[in-house]
Amino acid sequence: MTLDLNKDFPVLKNDNLLRAARGEDVDRIPVWVMRQAGRYLPEYQEVRKQNDFFTICRTPELACEVTMQPLRRFDLDASIIFSDILVIPQALGMNVEMVPGKGPVFTEPLVTPSDTVKLNATGAVDRLKYVGDAITMMRHKLEGNVPLIGFSGAPWTLMGYMIEGGGSKTMSKAKGWLTKHNEVCHKLLSLLTDVIVDYFEMQVKAGAQLIQLFESSADYIDKEQFAEVSLPYVRRVRDQLRKRLQDQSIEPVPMILFAKGGGHSLSEQAQCGYEVIGVDYNVDPIEARKAVGPNVTLQGNLNPADMYLPEAELRALTNQMVRKFGMKRYIANLGHGITPQTPIDSMLTFVNTIHNVSQELRFNAGN
Repeated sequence: MTLDLNKDFPVLKNDNLLRAARGEDVDRIPVWVMRQAGRYLPEYQEVRKQNDFFTICRTPELACEVTMQPLRRFDLDASIIFSDILVIPQALGMNVEMVPGKGPVFTEPLVTPSDTVKLNATGAVDRLKYVGDAITMMRHKLEGNVPLIGFSGAPWTLMGYMIEGGGSKTMSKAKGWLTKHNEVCHKLLSLLTDVIVDYFEMQVKAGAQLIQLFESSADYIDKEQFAEVSLPYVRRVRDQLRKRLQDQSIEPVPMILFAKGGGHSLSEQAQCGYEVIGVDYNVDPIEARKAVGPNVTLQGNLNPADMYLPEAELRALTNQMVRKFGMKRYIANLGHGITPQTPIDSMLTFVNTIHNVSQELRFNAGN
């Protein structure tokens, strides 16, 4: 895989996100929101009316347009490329459709272990080139105003979707495989790990300045299973990517691990080498800091449901959250993705409150 690394990108003007990830002092606490380019924005809905979801993902111009939309409205400190975690199963040869009112649906999920032989990992990252093209295009469109985040789903999360055939409230089929077909599961998790490493390498070379690994389905497994099917593979993603970049004299970018429902294993996550650990809304910020220690940045963690509260209540909860996390080694975010009916004014309140409180904390620290 060869990519032009001399892309002459604009100089980054606001690097608070990257500094927070590295544990350096910041001008203000950086804030971005998972799914910030999405269904709660009317301008996104307009684009979506004209285009299939995965067409937007595969068309760099459209992906960049919806990536830019929240930045035009809110004083955010990061952008995240518009894509989806299920582009990896697609690149492996599986057909995924976005069904209105239902979400992603696999027309032929993995039903038996023999179905895994149909997966074609050879050249998978080349079939994801459109994501790299969108990242490179977006870096120029951003004009250096904020950093650009790339992302992927984690192996266990992707495997769960591939077996369940879409979203699930129980993940019973995937968990059944862990019991009945454990060896096949680990081979599949290894295959997905290798593809994710390739994918992240491509994203970094394309211009991603920070990358996040979404272990969105951690809440379907207990601590013991998490240690078996998640932690070893997310650690491999980080270690193999770092080695591969270093071998090519490419400076590694900071990495975020976000395991929704993984609050029982924060200290174990902190030992995986990621600069940032994302925490969901069920985790207390003070307890999270105790668990990960002083040398890891935390990201999170307001409940997306709180975005429906009256402005004064939302401001108070956001204020409380920021003060619990503190100014050092902190990236403000929600504790999961923003939901479709979230009022636009709530995003304004959330973002502005974080910046106002961080300015107050910085002023008080200097006096």
